[in-house]
Amino acid sequence: MQLRFDRTAFLSSVLIFVALVLLATLGAGWGWVRGFSGDVLAVMWVYYALAALLRARPALLAGAAFLMGVAIELAQYLAASLGIRISDPILRTVFGATPDWWDVLAYGLGSVVVLGLAALARSRRRTAPQLPSPARWPAD
Repeated sequence: MQLRFDRTAFLSSVLIFVALVLLATLGAGWGWVRGFSGDVLAVMWVYYALAALLRARPALLAGAAFLMGVAIELAQYLAASLGIRISDPILRTVFGATPDWWDVLAYGLGSVVVLGLAALARSRRRTAPQLPSPARWPAD
């Protein structure tokens, strides 16, 4: 694993973050669709944020993003069990307040989606025609 900056992954994370903000603010009446798709997108956002900064195998990054979601779900469970309530409505929206197994399923689905997108990008890179580098272009 190496530190680096990947512009494509960074832009993907920004776009997903915007989608998450829009979903959180405009999708208030969408019920479980907002919650489930928000959890799928949250794992995708974490994956692309990590991929923007770290060069690592996609499975490792997807696994890390999934485990972060599960850790938040575990914290929700412990908070509910201990009677702790997040009073700030923004933090409650971001981190959630109610543990749910459907959330873990959504995190898994988000991980599968990013792994599929990574595999698709890898196969496109392999099949794309390779252009000669500018150093090998014939001189005019």
